Amino acid sequence: MISLKNSALESELSRVHTPVMTAEVLRFLRPMPKGFYLDATAGLGGHSEAILQAEPSIKRLVAMDWDQEALEIAKARLKRFNDKVGFYQANFKDMDLVLEEESEPGFNGILMDLGLSSFQIDYSGRGFSFMKDEPLDMRMDRSGTVMASDMINNLPRERIEELIRIYGEERWAGKIAEAIEKRRRQRPILSSAELSDIVSKAIPRRFHPKKIHPATKTFQAIRIAINREFENLTEALEKAAQYLLPGGMLVIISFHSLEDRIVKHHFRQDARLEPLTKRPVTPQTGEILSNPRARSAKLRAARKVVK
Repeated sequence: MISLKNSALESELSRVHTPVMTAEVLRFLRPMPKGFYLDATAGLGGHSEAILQAEPSIKRLVAMDWDQEALEIAKARLKRFNDKVGFYQANFKDMDLVLEEESEPGFNGILMDLGLSSFQIDYSGRGFSFMKDEPLDMRMDRSGTVMASDMINNLPRERIEELIRIYGEERWAGKIAEAIEKRRRQRPILSSAELSDIVSKAIPRRFHPKKIHPATKTFQAIRIAINREFENLTEALEKAAQYLLPGGMLVIISFHSLEDRIVKHHFRQDARLEPLTKRPVTPQTGEILSNPRARSAKLRAARKVVK
């Protein structure tokens, strides 16, 4: 594991980390003087920094993240803003605890960026990337007891197939689960590189996707399942609608079609929210060229109804 005590590393991560769709986030969030804002998935603090720079007169911004290591980098990045920023290591579904701690009646705006941070992919050593040889962990919060290796080696084959098919939307889920079961009979599957190799070989070469790695959908599915991402998102959406102040803005960036569907349906069905985006807003071509990880981003926004 990389030590975050290395200030040079922290500086480099802050420099290379590019938050997605910053201009669009600011356009919909509309930070205002004396406002109270929540970056509910702060990651390395890129969006938080942009909000604070766009409106220096805001009352306070809370940077919240489940990943303690990423949050430490965000703290270093945002230290120049002093007491304008509060930091909380917690899942975004627990935003009500932030309000209680901050003694505030509600938020003027909430941002949720549901993607992995560049730190988690490139530096965390937790097996998020199919391009690296790392322990098969995938926990956003290291205090969690179940790792990806536990799931891969112990769940019934049928359950693994179901998770990959539903969460990964992977047509080859059956063959992948079969290959996983065959390998784990021989020895436990403990590394991201080994799992990546198993998945790649399970999918016939002629059906390998052209634009993404063949293991992309499987890794995505396992990460979602380990961290209960869809369940947490559903709870966070409910609380966001509850704890936004009247007229407050909710901005959500998703990177998965099922996540986007959850957000879209909630915006349509929750009478407390007025959708501001009929269709998801996507990155401009120039941003995708400069930051390829932005290519699958979809932004939706809503306003808390004033009654």
